[in-house]
Amino acid sequence: MPGGRLTQQERQQIALGLADSLAYAEIARRLDRPTSTVTREVMRNGGPTGYRADLAHRATEHRAHRRKKAAPRPPGTPPQTHGRDAEAVRAYEETFTTVFMGQGLPTMTARVLAALYTTDSASLTAAELADRLRVSPASVSKAVAFLESQGLIRRERDERRRERYVVDDDVMYQSTMAGARGTAELARIAREGVSVLGPGTQAAARLENIARFVDFVSENIARAADQARDILHTKPAPAPDGRS
Repeated sequence: MPGGRLTQQERQQIALGLADSLAYAEIARRLDRPTSTVTREVMRNGGPTGYRADLAHRATEHRAHRRKKAAPRPPGTPPQTHGRDAEAVRAYEETFTTVFMGQGLPTMTARVLAALYTTDSASLTAAELADRLRVSPASVSKAVAFLESQGLIRRERDERRRERYVVDDDVMYQSTMAGARGTAELARIAREGVSVLGPGTQAAARLENIARFVDFVSENIARAADQARDILHTKPAPAPDGRS
């Protein structure tokens, strides 16, 4: 499997695949690349409808050049904990961000959420987020406001009265349950259409089938989430040297 950065020719193949409505997995298979590589490439360069191979290639070259010239961290900045590879962590955060973008989150919002999920403390201040992501505090403020409105994060004040943004262990459960409730609401609305369109008609039958399907799916999602909720609170096992 080839490694390294995507070539301009590979980007052209991605653009052609998108034009043919191919799935990311199929495009990746033809390039002999991981699906995550193609997904990340598309989502950070305009998305499936806005991707342009030449623009994506220039943008990538610009980002690489900017990273090389980036100012070093101030003296005294703590190194990566637990012996982590800083570059591997950065690449993983980009991948995680791409997943959130694929689920519909705006780019900056996805970056903030990925940063919080990959922080051991599961909480960061606005200043820490801005420094970590190298963006303006205003960008962070808009992103956290949206995430808070969706119940994906919460804010609290620390001992220094600073606002911290937190992802709880339970946030994935709450998000899943909210999705199940939204699906159940779709079933309710679909059933309203049965009486409006007339029982026994093709349209009414279609809506009834949709309602039955999403009822089954939402009920099973909610049941599975309840059964698996404790998994989200599992603590890491001690490392061989006795540390968590």
